[in-house]
Amino acid sequence: MTISRRGMLAATAIGIPLGTPVLLALRPAHAQTPAPAGAPANTAPATPDPRMAERGAGKADAPVTVIEYFSLTCPHCARFHNEVWPKVKADLVEPGKARMVWRDFPLDQLALAAACAARALPVDRYEGFVSALFANQDRWAFARGIDNLGEVAKIAALAGMSRADFDAAVNDRNLQRAIMEMRQQGEKEFNVNSTPTFVFNGKSVPGEIPFERFAELVKQATPG
Repeated sequence: MTISRRGMLAATAIGIPLGTPVLLALRPAHAQTPAPAGAPANTAPATPDPRMAERGAGKADAPVTVIEYFSLTCPHCARFHNEVWPKVKADLVEPGKARMVWRDFPLDQLALAAACAARALPVDRYEGFVSALFANQDRWAFARGIDNLGEVAKIAALAGMSRADFDAAVNDRNLQRAIMEMRQQGEKEFNVNSTPTFVFNGKSVPGEIPFERFAELVKQATPG
């Protein structure tokens, strides 16, 4: 998804003015993110953040690795996860034909906050939480007159995250920065500029993909 009416609604809900390009809305905020109190302005964490470790499904030695760049406020991403991912998982991932790796590409501040909460959960709860967010996207991302973050927090509570831990995660500047760096790396390495974008063993394919096309791309990317 690039800029859409729904994306603008999601941006408006968390304070980005209506009409601001959603794809660009986070870049100044990321560039100006202050360092923790007492730290030099551009100091990176001394050790990698374990919350940014790979999130995926499937066997590590699968012949094809499919990277998906997604935004939790993207309706196209939600449709893929709700309608296509279950068959991809059952027919391609679980049999060992492909491994799926998920990478964040938030299109607005609400998607960034939800991604922070997902990354802060234990690894074994990540996929279930993301699936729940996509299944209920209309309720928390696009409904008017609601506490959007509060709705995300309710879903996080079902995954075992307290409200205090949720608030800490979505306000964690280091985690926000790391997620935006993941997005920027996708732009640089694979020319990602919309969601979803899938990368089949290094080949980028933008846009929502039906199962038959997904399976064909896996077949084409399979060595030998």
